[in-house]
Amino acid sequence: MHLVSLLLLLFPFFAYASSQKQTVMSAVPETDETYTPLAQPQPTLADLLTIESSLSIYFTYARETELSKLLTDVDARSTILAPTNKAIMALARKPHQGPAPVDEGNVISEEEFDNLSRENVLRWVSAHIIPQSPISLLSSTPYETLLKGTNVTFDQVHDDTSLPDWARVRLNDGVHLAGIKEASNGVIYIMDGTVKVD
Repeated sequence: MHLVSLLLLLFPFFAYASSQKQTVMSAVPETDETYTPLAQPQPTLADLLTIESSLSIYFTYARETELSKLLTDVDARSTILAPTNKAIMALARKPHQGPAPVDEGNVISEEEFDNLSRENVLRWVSAHIIPQSPISLLSSTPYETLLKGTNVTFDQVHDDTSLPDWARVRLNDGVHLAGIKEASNGVIYIMDGTVKVD
């Protein structure tokens, strides 16, 4: 009953509003330019790291640095040695903590701690990026990472040519490569370990 009364009260307002002259919006002017969406044949390194949940911790660290621009740059060619979440969680000291301090008795300010943590993350992420792609995994040539003085080598451990190259090698101290993801601007090798940073 109350609903019917309410509708009867509101009916004159609706009728008045619909009887008012409505203005027609002008059409969008036509131009000679046609919109062309930006399309890439393959995802970027950043795109692949975004959707690969087993690499989310590495990508979180990488996004905190200016190196994240490298992951989206379609003109850059990089090889990412991305540790799995499990490999990062197994580290005694996490990447933002850096190496163990020589003198643990020092007290630093919160700002100094934050700066040191950012520097440690940048060093760690840099040690996992080779600034070229593609690379030959079966070559004994050491590859320099973005962290000055840190090189990685791949040692062939399997002669089975039916396996892909990444499955036939180990990184530095026997770190197993678990997979590969190819991007428009490089390659991601998924690792069961990390590159050691001194």
